[in-house]
Amino acid sequence: MSLLVGVASAGFGQVAAPAKELSPFEQTLMDAEKSFVEAAKKGDVAFFKRTLTDDFSFVEFDGQLYTRQEMLDQFAGGGINLMPYEMKVVKASDDVGVVTYNVVLRVPAVEDQGPPPRYQHFSTVWVKQGDTWKMKFQQMTASHWGDW
Repeated sequence: MSLLVGVASAGFGQVAAPAKELSPFEQTLMDAEKSFVEAAKKGDVAFFKRTLTDDFSFVEFDGQLYTRQEMLDQFAGGGINLMPYEMKVVKASDDVGVVTYNVVLRVPAVEDQGPPPRYQHFSTVWVKQGDTWKMKFQQMTASHWGDW
């Protein structure tokens, strides 16, 4: 019984550090990236048509470079279930920023045996064109978790 009491009380007295307040720049780009995630879940091609720059390109988890049209085609077939976490913003300039974060690609168990890898790291370059933030580039990198 004393072991349970010791384990249960071990976490008491520890206070989590308060979350850092986001700058307006960071909040804007995080909101933009969250909009991307929601559009990806829905397969919202209209979102991508208005949000991707004309020269948008992306690197998929396979290491290949793809075009804007290939991104549009990918989502025309439906959405993907992304669960993002540990999102951060790196400011390059007042008009350019990178949102970087980890993703769990949620797939049905029967599909969880091959590509694409469930755990990935995304980095998205956002550029401001006029008053609008647009996706310029994205890279999806497979992450190694455990033995696979």
